[in-house]
Formats: sequence, C-alpha cells, structure tokens
Amino acid sequence: MTMIRTEIAEDVPARERLLDRAFGKTRRRKTSERIRAGRLPSEGLAFSAVDAKGRLVGTIRLWDVVAGSAGHALLLGPLAVDCKQQGKGIGAALMRHAMAEAKMLGHAAIILVGDAPYYARFGFTGGLVADLHLPGPVDRARFLGIEMIPGALDGAEGLVAGCGRLEALQQEAA
Repeated sequence: MTMIRTEIAEDVPARERLLDRAFGKTRRRKTSERIRAGRLPSEGLAFSAVDAKGRLVGTIRLWDVVAGSAGHALLLGPLAVDCKQQGKGIGAALMRHAMAEAKMLGHAAIILVGDAPYYARFGFTGGLVADLHLPGPVDRARFLGIEMIPGALDGAEGLVAGCGRLEALQQEAA
C-alpha cells in the first residue's frame, strides 16, 4: 500500500536519488530546474509517496512563479515514481493529490513542462500557455497549463519567472 504525505526533511536525500535515477545527473540543466533553483516549494505543496515500509517511491512538488501577465501561478515538477513502482497509479495519485491541494489553497493555475499525453488526462493543454515563455530552451509541445480558477490564464503572455520563498531565508530561520 502506498501513502501520500506532505514531504518531510527525511525524504530529501531519497528524493534527490530518485530524481537522479529518473531524470539523470543532467536534470539540473533543464530550464524548469533553473526556475526552481534557490527556492523552496510553494508552502504546503511538496508531497512524497511512501510504501508500507516508509520508503520513498514517488515525489511531486509545486513552485511559486509569476506567469507573465497572468501573475501568480504554480510550476509543477518534478513528478517522479521509482521505476520498480511505475504502472501502479502512484504518479496519477500524486498528481490528483497535488492538484486538489493547490485548488484548496486557492491557487489559480498550474504550468509544467512534461509529456503532453500523460498530463492531458489531468486537463493540461498547451493552448493556455501559448503566449507564455520560459527563460531558456523548452520543447513547446511539452509546455502545458491548467486553470484551477476558470479564466486564470486568459490572455496570459510574457515570461515565466520564479518567485516565492528563497532557500537561504529558510536556512537562516532554522
């Protein structure tokens, strides 16, 4: 049985190993990763999937961004599931959980860079982000968005940039 919980500090090393296995050591060079660099996930929007023994088998995080003229939005990612656990619905459960929590917290929109056929089943489309751009290279067919509040991305255009809590501030507070 798999349980989804809010990410805890003890999950971080396992999460980093999982992401390295899933996306390779070059994952930090991706445009989405650079937007997240130096920042903490949006408050209350980092989740871990753990198995019955408490081992991390999946992860998802959402990040605060400014989506051009649309204003505040969330950037989803990365979503990863341990290769031995894939095909069991863990990724979909993490997606549904993260989206429900984001909506409950009042967030208006989520954007991501990912596999369009996979994310389409959750309602993500490229049309909503057609006039937004990221600060680096991205395959436009993989740049997707969804509105949690209808109309949140209407007419959105411009640069997507990171915002929100900085890692350094969190370390100073500790």
